[in-house]
Amino acid sequence: MKLNSLKFLDYINFRNKKIIFILILSISFSATKAQETGKDLTPTPNYRAAAKFSPKNLGKLVHSTSVRPNWLKSGNRFWYQYKTTEGSKYYIVDPDNKTKKELFDNDKMAQWLTEMTKDPYDGQHLPRFNFKFVKNDTAIQFYVTSTEKVEEEKEETETDKEADTTASKKKKKKPKMVNKVYHFEYRLGSNSLTLLDNKKKGKEDWKKWANISPDSTIVLFSKNYNMYWMDKSNFLKAVKNEKDTTIVENQWTKDGELYYSYGGGTGRGQTNESIKKDKDKRQRIFGIWSKDSKKFVFQRSDSRHINDLWVINSTASKRPTLETYKYHMPGEDEYYKTELHVFDIPSKNSIQVQLDSTVQQSVQVYRKPRKKARYGDDFSPSLLLSDKGKIYYNTISRDRKRLDICVADINTGETKVLIEERFNTYIESRPLVLFNNETEMLHWAERSGWAHYYLYDSDGNLKNQVTKGSFHVENAIGVDEKTRTLYFSAHGIPKDQDPYFEHMYKINLNGSSLKYLNPGDFNTRTDMSDSNSYFVSNYSRVNTVPKSELRNSAGKVIMKLEEADLSSLMATGYKFPEPFKMKADDGITDIYGVMYRPFDMDSTKKYPLLQYVYPGPQTEAVNKSFSVRMDRLDRMAQVGFIVVTMGNRGGHPDRSKWYHNYGYGNLRDYGLADKRHVAEQLADKHSFIDIEKVGIYGHSGGGFMSTAAILVYPDFFKAAVSSAGNHDNSIYNSWWSETHHGVMEEKDDDGNIKYKYMIDNNQSLAKNLKGKLMLIHGDVDNNVHPGGTIRMANALIKANKRFEFMIMPGQRHGFGSMTEYSFWLRADHFSKHFLGVEATSVDITEMNRDKPKSK
Repeated sequence: MKLNSLKFLDYINFRNKKIIFILILSISFSATKAQETGKDLTPTPNYRAAAKFSPKNLGKLVHSTSVRPNWLKSGNRFWYQYKTTEGSKYYIVDPDNKTKKELFDNDKMAQWLTEMTKDPYDGQHLPRFNFKFVKNDTAIQFYVTSTEKVEEEKEETETDKEADTTASKKKKKKPKMVNKVYHFEYRLGSNSLTLLDNKKKGKEDWKKWANISPDSTIVLFSKNYNMYWMDKSNFLKAVKNEKDTTIVENQWTKDGELYYSYGGGTGRGQTNESIKKDKDKRQRIFGIWSKDSKKFVFQRSDSRHINDLWVINSTASKRPTLETYKYHMPGEDEYYKTELHVFDIPSKNSIQVQLDSTVQQSVQVYRKPRKKARYGDDFSPSLLLSDKGKIYYNTISRDRKRLDICVADINTGETKVLIEERFNTYIESRPLVLFNNETEMLHWAERSGWAHYYLYDSDGNLKNQVTKGSFHVENAIGVDEKTRTLYFSAHGIPKDQDPYFEHMYKINLNGSSLKYLNPGDFNTRTDMSDSNSYFVSNYSRVNTVPKSELRNSAGKVIMKLEEADLSSLMATGYKFPEPFKMKADDGITDIYGVMYRPFDMDSTKKYPLLQYVYPGPQTEAVNKSFSVRMDRLDRMAQVGFIVVTMGNRGGHPDRSKWYHNYGYGNLRDYGLADKRHVAEQLADKHSFIDIEKVGIYGHSGGGFMSTAAILVYPDFFKAAVSSAGNHDNSIYNSWWSETHHGVMEEKDDDGNIKYKYMIDNNQSLAKNLKGKLMLIHGDVDNNVHPGGTIRMANALIKANKRFEFMIMPGQRHGFGSMTEYSFWLRADHFSKHFLGVEATSVDITEMNRDKPKSK
């Protein structure tokens, strides 16, 4: 068929149009398909699942996860409470006889209480007990408050009698009605409950201010910033009625004042008005007693010259209130001045320990270890480490590079240095261990690059290193003087385990015969008896059910104690998280972390990756044991994210000194490269991770780090939520940043020491912001001052950046009652920017749904 030229051109045009049309259809179809595919790959936010695992709801699902032994005063016995979905049970364990029995029969106890109080109980629903063991630990006493109302009974004092005489001339007031109180005693193993009396247990307000001597003959307290004392008879009057005007108080010191006081308030957490109001009240005085009750050592701090800091509480009362407190910031030349006073109780005289007042230093007095948990003890005074008239203490220089362990004569105050530690970064310490009639001591140090114990004589002469090797010794738990054995906790001895797992060991003091006492691929927490004969070992990983057992000092299992009841939790669809190990940015250092996934995860979808961070460097935000504190991890994952926590070089101290001090001198950026590099490795390993959607969030130091991350790596971290962050460490407390970042001592031309401090802050990088940032802070945070976050916001505004900023009214550093609200702010932020779904409802339905509407 032949076509003329005109028809040929029409034919060509028709074919071209048809091809173009087909191409348009094809492109349109491909785009639509891509959109559908992209939508399918993005998970839908699941707020209902996240709400299901709120702290309040978790409290109904998981109860006890560990055994807390309450060691009795006689023998090796202990009792404990353990709660499951069947209610609470109380047990008493006798390790010597290898027995575990119920402290009482729950059903019988419920029957007795019902019969005697006339309030209904059953074995699963007993009242909350606060036991006091009496009669050589053969019986328990406790109080139960009933619903029955009775007239309030008061013990009459001379003041009350005078008031009654005056009141008799007037019309008698209607008696105050209160709930009836029952005071019971139960003899262990008996078949009855004895009513002792119906007297209400006192308020025990005295515990807020009374420092009672070990022999109970004298009580010390603070008033008007000075030290006061009263004898036992007057103290007993105060126990009955604090306002009894016949109480005799004796003033000991007269030179105390605010910020240079002998106990009492320091201004922290108090309004200016309450400081003035409370100064006339009896307040606590903290100090350390000699065993014979004849000496009292008080550490007095002079902070009058330290500059003030302020927060304003706008929600506390009708009028916004100002809170003024002393706060030392990094690099400031002035520093706290410390004095050690020794008060002689019989003579009422005092002396001072001879401290070098020309150097800036911190002082810590060593104390005897507290006895194990004992229910019902009315008081437990702090005791000096030595029973022989010596005060052992340490001083550490302001730059934390020089530590001296010293001893002072308690009668003269004369002092001498026993042990010196020097390091180029910062020195950490543990309590000194004194034993063998005070002729030997154990000193913890990281001088080899690993934390170990060293044995010294009482004159400070090194005898030998006790523990050795590339592992971290955490703490001394006990010393058996007869066998010359040290019991201690440590990390990293089994090389095939997570080095953060803590275990218990024993070793001879000459360094021989190291023995593993609670082996297993778990993290453990132990509690040893005073006799060092037995210990309770609680063990789990993040992905195992917590268990508890009793072992003897040789490590032999005496009995299994408990296994946590996770049945209700598992019924919700809960799944354990996944531990992982990756390489740091140097390609050498092992980094350990945990991955949390949505429980309804669809592996065909691509999930944004969120990192929860807390850099420490005094710790890392990586759980090692099973925990029900899921608010920032498991729960966040349920919204529709993969959430990970991981360590970083410069993090946790439970590894080598090199690892822990890696960030020294670079406190802003030191951990960020590892966070980025591990995220990339995780995405390479798991196809369900969307490496183009990486977010980061944290609180406090984590708030600092998360903002730093989105500014230092703006093309990698696409969204961040930073709460209570110390973005500008030049206005954060000096201890944290001068320790972990460093401060330089420099002498001026006159020989005066000046302190040079320089640290990178987040606001200097404001211009780098590309991602979506939310800042949150409490307006009365007197730890990390809100000024740091306000400075960050100011820099972002000046850099013409869009961001979100939320102030939590009336909240301190931890957000308190607004913690739940902050969770949903975070969920909304990441849902909007990573899942494409914005919460637009005014109500946070997940918070309101379960609240009963009574009006």
